[in-house]
This record gives sequence, structure tokens and C-alpha cells, in this order.
Amino acid sequence: MSNGIAITKSTFEAEVLQSPIPVLVEFWATWCGPCKMMAPVLDAIATEYAGTLKVAKINVDEEPHLVERHGIASVPVLVLYKQGELVRQKSGSHTKAVIENLFKDLL
Repeated sequence: MSNGIAITKSTFEAEVLQSPIPVLVEFWATWCGPCKMMAPVLDAIATEYAGTLKVAKINVDEEPHLVERHGIASVPVLVLYKQGELVRQKSGSHTKAVIENLFKDLL
């Protein structure tokens, strides 16, 4: 997911909570097959919606504090933030159309 922003505990507030545009965050892991399958889809979304939607990623193995804070029990999980508030969350691997339905009405 080359166009997604890697989020850490230290960048979460600035990149996600203080973002002026909605942020779609993927909780993922390097060992997660469904995460690897969704990576090109999220990369395409990041490119297509650049400037109106931020796509970010949180590696669950590297950011246990953020995993605990969000109650993440499995990956992948998509979490949508708008104006610093968590507005939607969806678990599992999904098609581009399903993912777009998470955020299109908020743009």
C-alpha cells in the first residue's frame, strides 16, 4: 500500500484525529493474507481519492497500544474517522465497491 500513510502511536493524533479530511485506517499485519489481497485496492483508493480522503495503515504487530485502544481482535479491520471521530468500522477483506461505500457519503 504505497500510497497509504503508516501510522504510529506518535503520529495517530496528528494524521488521523486532526485530519481536515476523512481518514480510512486499515489495521493490518505482514502475515495476513486478506490484508495482502486488499493492499492494491486500498492503494488505488488512496490514489483516486487523494485530497478528499486519507488512507492510512496501522501494523498491529508494531503498534499494540493502538490495537488495544481500538479493541482490534483480528485483521484486516477498516476504521473510518471524520473530524476526529470514529464513524464506521468494518472487519474482513472487501472489494473496492464495498470499501467505497464506507466513506463516499462522507466526502
